[in-house]
Amino acid sequence: MKKSLIALAVLAASGAAMAQSSVTLYGVADVALAKSKDSSAALINGGVLGSRWGVKGTEDLGGGLSAKFDLQQRLDLTTGSASGFKYAWVGLAGGFGEVQLGSVGSAYDDIAGATSPLFDSVLTTNIIAPTYSYEDPLNRAVKYITPEFGGFSAAVSTQFKDTGDANKRATSFNVGYTGGPLYVALGYEQQKNDAGLDSKQTRVVGSYDFGAAKLLASVGDKKDVATDLTIGVDVPLGAALTLSAGYTVADYDAGGDKGQAVGLALAYSLSKRTVLYTGFNKLNDEAVAASGNAEHTFALGIKHSF
Repeated sequence: MKKSLIALAVLAASGAAMAQSSVTLYGVADVALAKSKDSSAALINGGVLGSRWGVKGTEDLGGGLSAKFDLQQRLDLTTGSASGFKYAWVGLAGGFGEVQLGSVGSAYDDIAGATSPLFDSVLTTNIIAPTYSYEDPLNRAVKYITPEFGGFSAAVSTQFKDTGDANKRATSFNVGYTGGPLYVALGYEQQKNDAGLDSKQTRVVGSYDFGAAKLLASVGDKKDVATDLTIGVDVPLGAALTLSAGYTVADYDAGGDKGQAVGLALAYSLSKRTVLYTGFNKLNDEAVAASGNAEHTFALGIKHSF
């Protein structure tokens, strides 16, 4: 009888422990047909979001403390291949915030595309902005995310030096505020390349949702490279259809070159997880030869999340 009670107690404890843990399989399958000037139509991977699959989980350790992990691998739907893990980290979360260790998302990346028009897709007008070229993910890194205080939150991420590449590392932070229809955030990242040379960039983003339309804006500066301004608007045209338009202007420090881009896109939600999207952008960029961007691009794609 005593052995039976002990066995039942063990089973109950095991069930309680399982109930306090969760593991989730998730992913994105996104592919688009794109056509640019002077190039043939082609399928591209990740028109809106890069295709990926992942496993993430949380374990309740008690006392408000949780263990967390996230393993996310890149997928290429155009070739059926998989590459390395984009994110692979383990950490702890509690009243103090959250700490992640491993290959983590840059704190700068957390806010950089938050207000990008055209759904932050391959069509987004800020493709001409050098401030969107930054290090992410950060390998051999630690990231700290604060709790939210009255709508304010912040994060910082930094890399540890690699013995085989002692100079290369990146450090970034963001501070943001969300209150009702208003969102605003500041991000900064400093990168040091293989030669030990610094690259510093700052971005301020914001949006305001009026209901009938959501205004989008961002301003960026990459030291000694360029500054840029992007404005946009997302307009719901019913329960499932959204129109997005954007405009970006960039001033390059070298040679006084300027660039402009305008774009328009539509997204139609077939369900909460499946979206069809289409649109185009047109670039007028004096530095286009150096950046490799086409003069204009048209795309039609589908994104499914699970």
